Amino acid sequence: MKKNILLLAITLFSFVSTLSAQDTRRIGGQIIYGSNLEALGLGVIGELPVAPKMVISPSFSFYFPKDQGFVKQSAWELNGNLNYIFIEDDNLVFYGIGGLNYTNIRVKSDIPGLGNFSNSVGRVGLNLGAGANFDIGMSFLPFAEIKYILGDFDRLVIGAGIKFNL
Repeated sequence: MKKNILLLAITLFSFVSTLSAQDTRRIGGQIIYGSNLEALGLGVIGELPVAPKMVISPSFSFYFPKDQGFVKQSAWELNGNLNYIFIEDDNLVFYGIGGLNYTNIRVKSDIPGLGNFSNSVGRVGLNLGAGANFDIGMSFLPFAEIKYILGDFDRLVIGAGIKFNL
């Protein structure tokens, strides 16, 4: 069974590499804001073209911890999105976002006299949104995204950053 999964993974990877051989792959950084977390975060994002007008865009983001007295909250998220390009102009690429999200939230407390408490929970959600890449003629590509995560940790996430060609 493990050999079959490994063979499938190698086949898919070589297929994706073949499809994207002529297109631009990118990696970059972003600043995000999550509405229900009420926190800013930093993340990394990638772009891997897989077909005309379709780009796989994985990302990982970490939200800055919030300190609320005796309680501290931190969160991170992992996204696997498929972006569909609707508009492709000389200076603007506008795309729709659809994909999966995994969010992990950790809460720690240190209450004097009662001791320490820590709990972590993770949930899967669905990403729906839109984004745009802005070609400004530089060696980097500014972008902006807005998406809504549907799931147990519903929230609006707004992000902006820059991507570099690989």
